Amino acid sequence: MSDPVRALYDTVATAYDEALANELDGKPLDRALLAGLVDSTGGGPVADLGCGPGQVAAQLRRCGVEHVVGIDLSPLMLAAGHARHSDLDFAAGDLRALPLADGVLAGATAFYSIVHLHPSQRLAVLREMARVLRPGGQVLVAFHVDAPGIPMGTAHREPQFLGHDVTFDGWFLDPDDIAEVAVEAGLVEVARCIRAPIPDLEYPSRRCYLFLARPA
Repeated sequence: MSDPVRALYDTVATAYDEALANELDGKPLDRALLAGLVDSTGGGPVADLGCGPGQVAAQLRRCGVEHVVGIDLSPLMLAAGHARHSDLDFAAGDLRALPLADGVLAGATAFYSIVHLHPSQRLAVLREMARVLRPGGQVLVAFHVDAPGIPMGTAHREPQFLGHDVTFDGWFLDPDDIAEVAVEAGLVEVARCIRAPIPDLEYPSRRCYLFLARPA
């Protein structure tokens, strides 16, 4: 991803950490889906791709994953993760060139980290996910589908994020489009779940949770 994305998350890192550190406490379906991913890994290593300050990585550890690594583009997000979750490993990395060996992961998560990708970048990122998964390994990808006034499959710009005057550019994604690109990248769809937003807890968008696997 580009430097503007890194600059965006460096700017909001502290506010993001404070706002979302405990977000999964109010999201039982998200926790259940993460637990399902962990059950599929057989105890192998799992990476949280685009981890931010590590709230999803921490939940993976609570689900029983012994070796969790969070990977993010933003140094200040990683610093926040280190400060809050000293028991987890973190590493700097770009989704298009992950700092991981081929086939090293039993599982991975990518919660909202693909929403900044231009359509031309999505195939390269999904190929990287396929590359670092072992045969049979799964990645759980979460993304926004649509929101009031924002149709599925469109780009959207916000001039402010978490109280900061920054430009937030993101995409609301069609699950069928992402699944199609995933197949081209060498992954297969295992399952998908689409849920409504949780009132008073999160941005009012529908969300998709897409389980993708590297064929065994």
